[in-house]
Amino acid sequence: MAKWKGVFPAVTTKLTKDGEIDLQATKNSIDRLIKAGVSGVIVLPMLGENASMSISDREQIIRGAVEVVAGRVPVLSGLAEVTLESAKANAKLYESFGAQGLMVFPSLGYKTDVRETASWYKNIAGASSLPIMIYNNPIAYGVDCTVEVLKHFVDTPEIVCVKEESGDIRRVTDLYVEFGDRFSVFCGVDDLIVESSALGVTGWVSGMTNVWPTECVELFNLCAQNKYAEARELYQVLTPSFHLDTHVKLVQYIKLGEHLVYGAPEWTRAPRLPLIGDEREFVVSTVKKAIDALAKRGKKAA
Repeated sequence: MAKWKGVFPAVTTKLTKDGEIDLQATKNSIDRLIKAGVSGVIVLPMLGENASMSISDREQIIRGAVEVVAGRVPVLSGLAEVTLESAKANAKLYESFGAQGLMVFPSLGYKTDVRETASWYKNIAGASSLPIMIYNNPIAYGVDCTVEVLKHFVDTPEIVCVKEESGDIRRVTDLYVEFGDRFSVFCGVDDLIVESSALGVTGWVSGMTNVWPTECVELFNLCAQNKYAEARELYQVLTPSFHLDTHVKLVQYIKLGEHLVYGAPEWTRAPRLPLIGDEREFVVSTVKKAIDALAKRGKKAA
């Protein structure tokens, strides 16, 4: 089974103003990410508006990603479903589309307890041959894959990784104390990456890497090399923008950031609407401050 590590951006799905898939823009953005040095890509995460996509949309996106990646890095797909039947069916389907791994959400329709959560993931793990990253985001979805839950997966080889997004930085150490290196542990919160790296995470599922892939890869690598003084300097430039990744409107915020930095389309599907007024100005101001600070940093380095 896979042993994932490095920066795996949660890729935004590019859309036209009328809400249609802009496949070429999506493929261009994925190619940009890979050229910047990311170690994998995750299409159809929550940030990719998974729940707003039809099966035919998802097929376009997965196949398009696999085509443009061309074997350079692993391509994972988000798997976000309400029922176990649909989750198992789509796990097989996404494998047939070319996905090389799955980032699996808890059931979107029900807050499962420990026994139910364990059953959900174990059944999905048996539905395809793909390695699985557990998407642990109890703040958003009300289900926490705690140490107690993960004990059920020690003997489930398909489950190889946990995207840790509980917001409790102590969880990283708790996972290593209990499981050693049985699971890869990825940071799932942009504004906790340096703290998580200090505790030993081997990967980062990042939203703002869509905006600044080169800088985010640099930040991750500085931490991996224990160059924390340099990492903190860059982190302080990026953290105000990283805070945008923790907001309920992170999809709109990050897509607007991409638009400002490299001209990608910012459009989303309803019920998400374009940002307006003071909220839009706040995001624009935050991103532009980082753009200016990074430009000064680049001139200083040159």
